[in-house]
Amino acid sequence: MEYEITNNPSFSCVEVTLPAGHSIVSEAGAMAWKDVHVRAETASRGGVLQGLKRKLLAGESFFQNTWTAEGEVGSITLAPGACGDIQHAEVDGEILLEKSAFLAASEGVSVDSSFNGFKGFFNEGFFVLRCSGQGSLFFNSYGAMECVELDDEEYLVDNGYAVAWDSTLEYKITRSQKVRSFLFSDQLLLRFSGRGRLWVQSRSPRVFAGWVHPFRPVKKDND
Repeated sequence: MEYEITNNPSFSCVEVTLPAGHSIVSEAGAMAWKDVHVRAETASRGGVLQGLKRKLLAGESFFQNTWTAEGEVGSITLAPGACGDIQHAEVDGEILLEKSAFLAASEGVSVDSSFNGFKGFFNEGFFVLRCSGQGSLFFNSYGAMECVELDDEEYLVDNGYAVAWDSTLEYKITRSQKVRSFLFSDQLLLRFSGRGRLWVQSRSPRVFAGWVHPFRPVKKDND
């Protein structure tokens, strides 16, 4: 499988070239365009229970699409819903994603939601996506994305800016010690430690929602 990520980091999409008989699995609604040699099959990958877990616990789609090149080489272009970057990573074990970050993966990669307890209060939710197996994984961010390599060290990230990390990294939730956070909001931080890759994004959906909130239309009582 060959791929090319274009229009990054603001409006990224990925064009995947599939040899005949090869497939890629994507989040529902991710297909932007394709040629006629690529056939789609929609199913709850991993069964009904795994599909329900993705939908109800992690906010992902119940169904996923499997795209297969039939007869000859085919190409398909995938795009996320949010404006931002796309990252490719080779999975050989496990990579954890924030909810809504999954875009696509080769068939050798299984995607399931995972409950991480109170230590995993990730992006203001209790669940993350666990991508396991072997193969290619594509995930997306809100804003530009950067990969940080940790080598037996600690790293602090606001929980709205973390996108993905290797399962070899340990992490726990902590709170900011700033007075303003104590008075007005609890800034939750993720403290990573160990050795592995950590992907962060340059914008936070939560912070953006807070910025937009004062400008929302408000219906007056006498309207």
